[in-house]
Amino acid sequence: MKKINIAIVGIGRIGKIHLNNMLRYFPEANVLAVADLNYPIADFKKEFPNLSFSSDPAELFANKQVDAVVICTPTSSHAAMIEMAIQSGKHLFCEKPVDLSLQRTKVLVEKAEAAGIKMMLGFNRRFDPDFLTAYKNIRSGRIGDVQVVKITSRDPGLPPLEYIKNSGGLFMDMAIHDFDMARYLMGKEVKEVYAKGLVLVDPKVKEAGDIDTALTNLLFEDGSYAVIDNSRKAVYGYDQRVEVFGSKGMIQVENNLHNRNVVFDSEGIHQSLPLDFFMDRYAASYLNEMRYFVDSLVNQAPLPVGGLDGLKATLIAVAAKKSVEEGRPVLISEIS
Repeated sequence: MKKINIAIVGIGRIGKIHLNNMLRYFPEANVLAVADLNYPIADFKKEFPNLSFSSDPAELFANKQVDAVVICTPTSSHAAMIEMAIQSGKHLFCEKPVDLSLQRTKVLVEKAEAAGIKMMLGFNRRFDPDFLTAYKNIRSGRIGDVQVVKITSRDPGLPPLEYIKNSGGLFMDMAIHDFDMARYLMGKEVKEVYAKGLVLVDPKVKEAGDIDTALTNLLFEDGSYAVIDNSRKAVYGYDQRVEVFGSKGMIQVENNLHNRNVVFDSEGIHQSLPLDFFMDRYAASYLNEMRYFVDSLVNQAPLPVGGLDGLKATLIAVAAKKSVEEGRPVLISEIS
């Protein structure tokens, strides 16, 4: 069996998911080293006694035995890490976005392509089993020509305000997943973005320079639509639904619940709430996306989502923010 040497940079919540998935499910992926600027070395050695650890990510990029890196550091450091990966000739997987700057994102995507570096972005929702099935049904023509996509994406509660201040805002941090999903499901490119944003959850969000509630309309090049509904707080759990309407029918993907029991009694019909944590809701997605990445390295398979997809989702996010600020539809061509 061919093996690939992989290093992981950043072992917060997402980094640990990818690390544990590789150790458990991918014998062809040899985790050669892990780096994190802030993680206590003693704690890491207790959890992973057989793995090499460094407090300096630069050591991993300089290691010639490392074939690829998985970047799970904070957003503000993504661009620097990607730059080091490209310079050292290592393929890379990076959580979204590449950078909060559209220009720097564009430059890095072009650099990776010119250098022949495989660059996969962590748009994990593409790899949710139910969304994958919807995608396959759409591509098979089962519901005909797709006319409207509706995406509901609501978090169970606000993240810390310090996170909001540095995240790039709701469109760049949260809705960017939905912008990517709309392109992915439609198989078309966005022409125009019209977004409305409000602060309805907590006035402190406005003080942090962001919104917590948004409705975004995406107009595609052929005149079809996507409608995306975002909120930072849904009191009933993690609300993740998709509806795709076509000329021959419709596909619906409902929420994943804590259990599938439905109780019928004299007072009504009762069932469990949706899952309330994104890592539970998308556990299979994180595993599946890494399976695709490892497969692309070991078997030279094409990447299912690359740097250009990240750039296009970022373009939509920038256009959405501009639309809210200026109160008008914004053409993608204005941004690009």
